[in-house]
Amino acid sequence: MNASTTVSPDRLDSQCLQALERANAVRLARADLKRRVAAAELRVADVVLDAPWEAQSMPIADLLTSQRRWGTTRCRKFLQAIPMSENKTVGSMTQRQRSAIADGLSAGAGAAAHARPRDVNREPALSPA
Repeated sequence: MNASTTVSPDRLDSQCLQALERANAVRLARADLKRRVAAAELRVADVVLDAPWEAQSMPIADLLTSQRRWGTTRCRKFLQAIPMSENKTVGSMTQRQRSAIADGLSAGAGAAAHARPRDVNREPALSPA
């Protein structure tokens, strides 16, 4: 700040409090959004296509990893196939990128939803001869 612009301490405190309130509201809304995605009440494809206010500045990787059975490796491989950065925010995506994410999630949803985890330690069942 230079000498010609002075801000009163009361105004500065008020601005800080407003910023903290806004940040807290966004944090709580995002937590609720991620909770709903994890509980399968909300699909990530729908969030990406609709881009609600709480997801606007959220990195796509945070949204993808909030799904069940999605970790950083699965998220990274999925985004590399598009290609898209993990740090790309939902609000800054083009319509083409949104469609690519939604299509990729819809294509993988059918196979992933019905796939059962493999037990690699189990012997394969032998059929009677």
